[in-house]
Amino acid sequence: MDFFNYRKGNLFAEDVDIAQIAADVDTPAYIYSKATFTDHLAKIQKAYEALDTTVCFSVKACGNVNILKFMAEAGSGFDIVSGGELYRVLQAGGDPSQVVYAGVGKTDQEITEALEAGIGYFNIESEQELETLIRLAGQATAGRGAKAKVALRVNPDVKYKTHAFLTTGVKETKFGVDIERALNVFETYGDNSAVDLSALHVHLGTGGKTIDPYVEAVEKILVLVDRLREKGHRIEALDLGGGYGADYETDTVPSAAEYAAGIVPLLQNKDLKLILEPGKSICANAGILLTRVVYVKQGGSKSFVIVDAGMNDLIRPSLYDAFHFIWPTKVESRFVPAVRSKELHIEGSNVVDIVGPICEGADFLAKDRPIPGVERGDLLAVFSAGAYGFTMSSNYNSRCRVPEVLVDGEHFQVIRRRETYEDLTALER
Repeated sequence: MDFFNYRKGNLFAEDVDIAQIAADVDTPAYIYSKATFTDHLAKIQKAYEALDTTVCFSVKACGNVNILKFMAEAGSGFDIVSGGELYRVLQAGGDPSQVVYAGVGKTDQEITEALEAGIGYFNIESEQELETLIRLAGQATAGRGAKAKVALRVNPDVKYKTHAFLTTGVKETKFGVDIERALNVFETYGDNSAVDLSALHVHLGTGGKTIDPYVEAVEKILVLVDRLREKGHRIEALDLGGGYGADYETDTVPSAAEYAAGIVPLLQNKDLKLILEPGKSICANAGILLTRVVYVKQGGSKSFVIVDAGMNDLIRPSLYDAFHFIWPTKVESRFVPAVRSKELHIEGSNVVDIVGPICEGADFLAKDRPIPGVERGDLLAVFSAGAYGFTMSSNYNSRCRVPEVLVDGEHFQVIRRRETYEDLTALER
């Protein structure tokens, strides 16, 4: 699952006591485990080794350039959705030919930057976007003759249980084209001098907890692949996107090997390169948000634990009603959690709302959550915060964004410093 564990009642990240990090960098802070990143990546790589597979880590999930650097060194490609993410990948030394570029609203500038960088595939989401790429690619490749590789994003109209904001693989979303329209797109643009339309892209959304929707999507897309090939179109690759589940609760989603067991047999002997875009399944459990109790108060029948991290630091609970296991970093032996679960209620715990300092009623990290009793100054760990934690953080209420800390064995280092008040106004002068 990850390398955050309790030793004699104290929480460690790999071989570093979390209390030591708090003493050095203060709170709030994001703390990452390098070993968890590389372990999860390696498990995915191994699970799909029977196929010609490129694993493209989703930069939007956790984009610190220092993390991207060691991920590239471990053999990862990258899934990007903006020009800024492309810049991060290039700064990290990532191979642009192992980059896939998704997103429904790529600007002309972003497309041109990606063409100049020589990325692997553009994941195209509409006919107008494809026409724009053809125009820009025609200009960019006039002197060198290289075609831009294109994967058409297709909605297989597969539904699965997740938050409404996280579903992207059905017809009624802004993403991709209907499977019925895909044939026409290939007929219209499949033989173009500026682009090589030779791949399909599918992304169901995020939060998947079973393999069945992914199997259903592959089965539907393979029918489309056969139909396209029968019409003379060359289909060389299938990008299955991301959305694979992460263990926000212990052992609640399939492992990489279990996903692969359902997907790999369908793709063997299909003469297709496979691209995967995992994000949170690699990085969610690789990070925690460390926060300190500021006050404990009673409000009517409610007990509140007010901490120094707020919704500007971690918006997922407020935005998605997302669950993050939260626990003190120092506990008696009887309170060491055997699992991370919504249902965990150890005798002697107190049911509290864990809330932040933001001037919003929606500023909470957990509601009606049983945790061991805590006092002002105690440290809490918000687990599974490595995905869409720091990357979605903001300066709301003019709060300085928190530092990011990377643990590697017995050592840790700050890989992004804590912002200062000066940083808040530096671009306004």
